Amino acid sequence: MSRIKSIFIGFKRIIIWFFKVIFFVFSSLYKIFFNLRNSFLDRLRFSIHLKLMLNYIWTFTLVFLVQSLVMVLGFYLALSNDMFLSHINIIKESLIVAAFICAGLVLLLARKSSKKLIEPIEQMNNKVKNITIDDLSTRLDTSGVKDELKDLAYTFNNMMDKIEYSIELQNQFVSDASHELRTPISVIKGYTDLLDRWGKDNPEVLDESIDAIKNEAEQMKLLIERLLFLARGDKKSSHIEKNEFELNGLVEEIYKETKLIAPNHKVFLGENLPLYVRADKNLIKEAIRVFVENSIKYTKNGGLIELSLEYDEPYGIISVKDSGIGIDKKDLSRVFDRFYRADESRNKSSGGAGLGLSIAKWIADEHEGKLTVKSEVGKGSQFSMWIMASKGN
Repeated sequence: MSRIKSIFIGFKRIIIWFFKVIFFVFSSLYKIFFNLRNSFLDRLRFSIHLKLMLNYIWTFTLVFLVQSLVMVLGFYLALSNDMFLSHINIIKESLIVAAFICAGLVLLLARKSSKKLIEPIEQMNNKVKNITIDDLSTRLDTSGVKDELKDLAYTFNNMMDKIEYSIELQNQFVSDASHELRTPISVIKGYTDLLDRWGKDNPEVLDESIDAIKNEAEQMKLLIERLLFLARGDKKSSHIEKNEFELNGLVEEIYKETKLIAPNHKVFLGENLPLYVRADKNLIKEAIRVFVENSIKYTKNGGLIELSLEYDEPYGIISVKDSGIGIDKKDLSRVFDRFYRADESRNKSSGGAGLGLSIAKWIADEHEGKLTVKSEVGKGSQFSMWIMASKGN
């Protein structure tokens, strides 16, 4: 009994091994077959429509060959040698008829299904052809497509949204820069015309013209420097050198400078905790100077300007607070936009181009920090830079 059982187990193992070998052979042939097919199709510059049809035909060919082999093997095993040989012609005819019927059905199915698959791609292609730099508003229709094509359409539309937004920003930037440069150029031209006509013989007019031209030239220089600064930042070509230093020492340094340049204001140094940061010292100082310059511009003589450094783990918070004219609530969300200036009263008193806070924001972003603003009309403003810091020993 045990001998029969062992023979049965051995026979079972042989059958399993045999089918494993058959499966391995067929799977290897399958991989080779489809690799050759893909290599062949990829090398030819056919349309996707034709490639899909060829895909169906290749698949049909493989399936039909396997099916024919199984059918012939089945007939051979089911019939005796004499019966198999006597029916060989019928078997051949059956296989040929089945091949033609299958081929016809496959071609019909391939044509219809490939056309249905390609149609949305052709529609996308036609729409994309109409996109120009002068009209970036065209978007792909996502209502009629599904699956990967819908994902592709969404991705393309998102890309076009970003491109259109970037172009709008660029155009706005050029327009604003041109506008800001036009004013000082007009002033300089006006004074030079005045001097050319008769002002050069009048000492008072000559002095006034020279002062005005110098001031406007200085404003143009500052504007161009800030434009170049932002342009380098946009191109990621700005040099940032980060080193560890005492942030409270920098705040105290800015406080002393502010007292010198704003003798008509009450300048105070509030809490100034000993903190250490790893950052570009010159850039951080530039950002805080922007806050200080704004406070001086928008705070009347005798008004308060207070600097402070606090700690809210893991950030050091450098703040510049003033008792100036303040900013309307509706403008707070846009004060860091390029060339944005809140209202006419601020425009008239500043004479700036509205780039300082944009530069400060860029500096904060490059240091993985952030800027915040609190303000109330008539009561003053507080600008703060949050930057990663650690407490001193």
